[in-house]
Amino acid sequence: MGERIIRMVIKEFIQVFRDPRMKAVIFVVPVLQLLIFGYAVSTDVRHVPTAVYDAGNSAIGRDLAARFGSSDYFDITDYPRSHAEAERLIDRGDVRMALVMNEGFEENLRAGRTAHLQVIIDGTDSNTAGMVLGYVAGVTADFSQEVMMERLGRARGMTVGQEAVELRTRAWFNENLESRNYYIPGVIAMMVMLITLMLTSMAVVREKEIGTMEQIMVTPITPLEFILGKTIPFGIIGFVDVIIITVVGVFWFEVPIRGSLLLLFFATALYLMTALGVGLFISTVSGTQQQAMMSTFFFFFPAVLLSGFMFPIANMPEPVQWLTYINPLRYFLVIVRGIFLKGIGADILWPQMAALAVMGTTILWVASRRITKTSS
Repeated sequence: MGERIIRMVIKEFIQVFRDPRMKAVIFVVPVLQLLIFGYAVSTDVRHVPTAVYDAGNSAIGRDLAARFGSSDYFDITDYPRSHAEAERLIDRGDVRMALVMNEGFEENLRAGRTAHLQVIIDGTDSNTAGMVLGYVAGVTADFSQEVMMERLGRARGMTVGQEAVELRTRAWFNENLESRNYYIPGVIAMMVMLITLMLTSMAVVREKEIGTMEQIMVTPITPLEFILGKTIPFGIIGFVDVIIITVVGVFWFEVPIRGSLLLLFFATALYLMTALGVGLFISTVSGTQQQAMMSTFFFFFPAVLLSGFMFPIANMPEPVQWLTYINPLRYFLVIVRGIFLKGIGADILWPQMAALAVMGTTILWVASRRITKTSS
């Protein structure tokens, strides 16, 4: 039994690497995709081009504008001379945001009345606009608090001292709130699934197309040996890809890995078992390699969308949330992000690993039954 499996594994490796271009597809393309995703997939919003229109040209207005300009989030690029000019800058896309302080802004503040600050923002990209508005709210809240403290001090005839409550914030696990640290572990999971699905989904159907499936089935090889011979090579390739992509993510993008590498590899084995099982099942139900390729992408893209990689699962409709429970990528994303960023162990991640183990065992069993029926 062992010798037959070894022969099948050697045959698969020869088949995969017969074309030199496949080596680049398997080992180089995932790294290139990680580099592209690492630089392109980011929700950090910085250096937003901003216009400031202060109708009264007041000292307080200049102080407020300076607060925006001194942050990393805003770059004051234009000082329009009218409200209409500020709107034209937004329309042309020269700026993404405009701060408008109308006549009487400073006088209202000094008189103890409410002064209105208008913020015009390009809402074409709603996610970016929402984040920018959050930054604006933070800057204006600090400014408003200082104004209120100054008013209180003048009213009581005393100097404003230190605030009674000082807010100090600290972000755990991702101290600088870099979105790259959140997305790159997800890219690792996504790339490994794509590569293993593509290779495995065409494994059996390729034998059908070239006419060697019947020759294999008349040999003493059993369906279990056939499945192991087909999946072990792609499992090894998946592990190598995980190692390569992880090294690039840690040393190139400086993504921290705080957890156990052994636990990461064990969880990867469970994840690969599920991905390989899905690929084998696709291969058994497909008649041609083109059908297998289309079926792979038909499974892969919904899996990514329903995994929480780009959109929070909690924000999805409840029926869609239930659908995500049969998505292996959902569970592995929790595992890989937990190991990379939080450094947590199996005592916390065991539900996700158990789900992957059950899914992998089930889908491999279903695929083996399909192969047995095909060979009979």
